[in-house]
Amino acid sequence: MLNAWAFYDWANSVYPLVISSAIFPIFYGAITIVKNEQGYIVDDTVAFLGFNLNNDSLISYVTALAFLVVSFTSPLLSGISDYVGNKKSFLKFFCYLGAVSCIGLFWFSLDFLWFGLLCYFLALIGFWSSLVFYNSYLPDIAYPDQQDKISAKGFSLGYIGSVILLIICLIMIMKYDWFGFEDEGLPTRLSFVFTGIWWIGFSQYTYYYLPVGNKKQKMSRDVLFNGFRELKLIWNFLQNQLALKRYLVAFFTYSMAVQTIMLIATYFGIEELDWGNQDPTTGLIVSILLIQLVAVVGATLTARIALKIGNIKTLIILNLFWIVICVYAYFIVSPQEFYVAAACVGLVMGGTQALSRSTYSKMLPENTLDTTSYFSFYDVSEKIGIVIGMLMYGIVAQLTGSVRNAILFLVIFFLGGVILLIRVPKEKV
Repeated sequence: MLNAWAFYDWANSVYPLVISSAIFPIFYGAITIVKNEQGYIVDDTVAFLGFNLNNDSLISYVTALAFLVVSFTSPLLSGISDYVGNKKSFLKFFCYLGAVSCIGLFWFSLDFLWFGLLCYFLALIGFWSSLVFYNSYLPDIAYPDQQDKISAKGFSLGYIGSVILLIICLIMIMKYDWFGFEDEGLPTRLSFVFTGIWWIGFSQYTYYYLPVGNKKQKMSRDVLFNGFRELKLIWNFLQNQLALKRYLVAFFTYSMAVQTIMLIATYFGIEELDWGNQDPTTGLIVSILLIQLVAVVGATLTARIALKIGNIKTLIILNLFWIVICVYAYFIVSPQEFYVAAACVGLVMGGTQALSRSTYSKMLPENTLDTTSYFSFYDVSEKIGIVIGMLMYGIVAQLTGSVRNAILFLVIFFLGGVILLIRVPKEKV
């Protein structure tokens, strides 16, 4: 059962890699940016709903709106799933919503921009909403001393699986003539289709072994508000749980910066680097592959370090590393410097995600049955942070045309994360 749970990372991690990080951002930039013969950007504005917006700002606003929706629907859905005991059904629904929406990106174009952005919007909601139910299974199926290891295994499987699909898509795009395509446009769009099929197909192994959930009682008229009531109960409970409360505040602070960096990295590479005669598509995908491969090592190494010195101390070290990366990224201009930054991001990204999840899981009260509501609280904190981060990115991009200042500003959140983590009592973790 533990392996089946971890394998869902293998199935769904193709979305954040192919759609959020690699191929879709490059594809989106290619159809929304006008360049001159020398390769320099001359126009990056997009007409949408009567407004002329910077292309980066538009996608960041859509992203922020999707995360805002997830923030409000997660407690609603998690409360229902715990109340009627069918979290697997919710996991399946959002998996299929996200995967089908990825397939819909095949038809993304400027002529039907609203449809493409709608598919992007729904894919994001499907992915992140499914994680609410996926993460909540961890304390149900694993003992506390197993959770760091199995959480890291899940992220590692996700990185490996997503890299395999990305390599397949990269070969298909760069060597399109091998497959009888006339240009790289069609194989790029097919990459979105493959992402959806991969996600649906491999998730079936997880669904076969995971339990349905903890059956409680029948639906009632007030069940729609049950999730919000449970969140309120959890908030009240946190007032007497100093360690867990302080950890959540720290997580909210540094996760805001981590998730923003992960979402904007490729857009930064497209617009801020001097690629010269190099093909930015190949360079950016190589850098994303580098992040994924290094992240496997980072997640495993972080779990081992945490076993020796504790989770909180390890997270403090990771936040300090993130500060160094942000300062370095502010000054980079060449692809080679970007590759160095990508390797560093990969090293701490996997560890930060895996350890944050397992730390929260281990800090939950013993014998907790309604784990989905607790993880909904965790996920809502993360999503609201992403909304703030992406809005900041969009506003800075719109006003200055550059995200460098925004990246440097993220140092404040990592520094805040360090200070707040220091204040977390370390008896349990």
